[in-house]
Amino acid sequence: MMVRRLNNFLSFLLPHQCIPSRRSFRVHGLIAAVVCALSTNAVAAPKAVLWERWAQHDNSATKRIDHSPWQAFLQRYVKADGAGVNRVRYGRVSAKDRMALDEYVERLSATPISRHSRAEQLPFWINLYNALTIKVVLEHYPVASIKDIDISPGLFASGPWGKKLAEVEGTPVSLDDIEHRILRPIWKDPRIHYAVNCASIGCPNLKVRAFDASNTTSLLDEAAVAYVNHPRGAEVDGGRLYVSSIYKWFVDDFGGTDAGVIRHLMTYAKPPLKDQLNGVQSIHDDRYDWRLNDGEAK
Repeated sequence: MMVRRLNNFLSFLLPHQCIPSRRSFRVHGLIAAVVCALSTNAVAAPKAVLWERWAQHDNSATKRIDHSPWQAFLQRYVKADGAGVNRVRYGRVSAKDRMALDEYVERLSATPISRHSRAEQLPFWINLYNALTIKVVLEHYPVASIKDIDISPGLFASGPWGKKLAEVEGTPVSLDDIEHRILRPIWKDPRIHYAVNCASIGCPNLKVRAFDASNTTSLLDEAAVAYVNHPRGAEVDGGRLYVSSIYKWFVDDFGGTDAGVIRHLMTYAKPPLKDQLNGVQSIHDDRYDWRLNDGEAK
């Protein structure tokens, strides 16, 4: 109980990569977590800082990238539960399908993505991020939370986000690189937060369809609507607005203030949430469920 309360407290103060998992809390402790936050000079999630290496593109390029292996994996192992959360059946992934996933990641890694159009690059990076996340969870499964996969470099680091998990065009990249140094600064689209999945229940759903150049816009909108209108995204209770911690960690991407976040929510909110948001002036609290989005969990 004490560990849970301290973790909840830390979640309000520290970057997500600095919040110790329940398993590692006794090792990291409160002091280590605070040192982590100070060492990253951050009081929120990583800022969007462009990695110039990946700014190259060729919008005259017409070559398409095949994401069908990822599509097949998603359709086979991602299933919605009765509460509107897409879960992954990690425990049922066959050796054959794990090999196919590895081959898909290797093929993406070998893609000269800088020579592709922006329309191909966006789904490429989203799918690579999500495939790498599933791959790293499978490599350490069973785990209660992705935060238990403590493979990031740094004495006090938590989770897999800082680990270089693949090489693209011969350049090692991590999940943090893809999200905060490529996707967010290049596209500057808050809907990206609804597309990249951190294998947690509190995260926007892992889509059952692979992103590609033809469906990216519609899938981003669909994902935004689904998350905003689910209680783990936003909920008004007794006139008070509770939101996912994503809107706190990345507040700059959602307008920079409570008012900006609320305007964003109103863009995608449907009744009854849309009606409930009328008159709400501020966010009362934020929350996030770091439990693994495990389809095998009881």
